[in-house]
Amino acid sequence: MDDLAPELVVTAHGPVRLIELNRPGQRNAASERLHTALADVWARLATDGEVRAVVLTGRGRAFSAGGDFHVMTRVQVDEAFREQNLDEARRIITGMVRCPAPVVAAVNGPAVGLGCSLALLSDLVLMAERAYLADPHVQVGLAAGDGGALVLPLLVGPARAKELLFLGERVSSQEAVRLGLANRVVPDEKLLDEAMDLARRLAALPVTALRGTKRAVNAHLEQAIGAIMETGLDAERRSMISAEHAGIVAGLLARRG
Repeated sequence: MDDLAPELVVTAHGPVRLIELNRPGQRNAASERLHTALADVWARLATDGEVRAVVLTGRGRAFSAGGDFHVMTRVQVDEAFREQNLDEARRIITGMVRCPAPVVAAVNGPAVGLGCSLALLSDLVLMAERAYLADPHVQVGLAAGDGGALVLPLLVGPARAKELLFLGERVSSQEAVRLGLANRVVPDEKLLDEAMDLARRLAALPVTALRGTKRAVNAHLEQAIGAIMETGLDAERRSMISAEHAGIVAGLLARRG
């Protein structure tokens, strides 16, 4: 997959594909090119007959800091780009849910906003001890329409999902396991090795049975996609052009200099 943007690196390890978000200096925040690559990669994996399992992680100290504020600024004023961004969000969600091979998230650090959604849309989630999840869409004036509203109620129930989405507070790796948002906590230095070992175990399983089981379990998410995704994306579209969101992003950019 050499034609993908360099911000997303895909490496073959036998039947396992390692996907690495590659903007470590920006804590793997989703630039335009990274967001597009994340939308494109899942369909390519689905047509690769040699893939049996996938590991998704971030390079550097973060899994992903979520959205890039410069992208948010362009989304506010460029309608065509806004629709492209929302379509890519749609393809990230459906691509991960429908990817035939199981996806293991190796959450090596903060997984925030889009990063949180990427982790929650994965099939199995391993978290480093220092990692955490957070979805602060509302805090930056955005509706949490591109993942959180879809997945969290299925995992923790509507009341807890609302608390996590409304307040955007950090969920530690240990608390994520307790809530059912992650499978287990791994020492930081062992995270990628354990994720790759798990992916190799998955890759060795009978492929038809494994993929059929993923498809059956993900039927719950497919129902949510049909009933909820467009409502969530429309809510996010409306909030993208709100004065509140524009003011918050402008203030954050000004503080960063």
